[in-house]
Amino acid sequence: MNGSSVANTSPSVKSKEDQGISGHDEKENPFAEYMWMENEEDFNRQVEEELQEQDFLDRCFQEMLDEEDQDWFIPSRDLPQAVGQLQQQLNGLSVSDNHDSEDILSKSNLNPDAKEFIPGVKY
Repeated sequence: MNGSSVANTSPSVKSKEDQGISGHDEKENPFAEYMWMENEEDFNRQVEEELQEQDFLDRCFQEMLDEEDQDWFIPSRDLPQAVGQLQQQLNGLSVSDNHDSEDILSKSNLNPDAKEFIPGVKY
């Protein structure tokens, strides 16, 4: 409802039949769109409570994530620096096939005819 329609209406005398039992006009209240202001403090309180609740949930969620991060094992964070250097050296190691297999066999002290070792079995 705009302001011009409110300004053009003139007050008229109503009979008791036109009025409701409560004594209010049965037609639409010209201030109906402003009635929310009557409960503005309640509305503000409700919105503030919702914002506080959302903030509380956000803080709880962040705290849960922080605790979860502490429970996970992350080598770069949890291991000392010296262990990290050893880990890098181990990652750099590789097995190469540059050696001649016959050269290795000629230097071996192992018996090629020996039975396979099985733990717990006596021969």
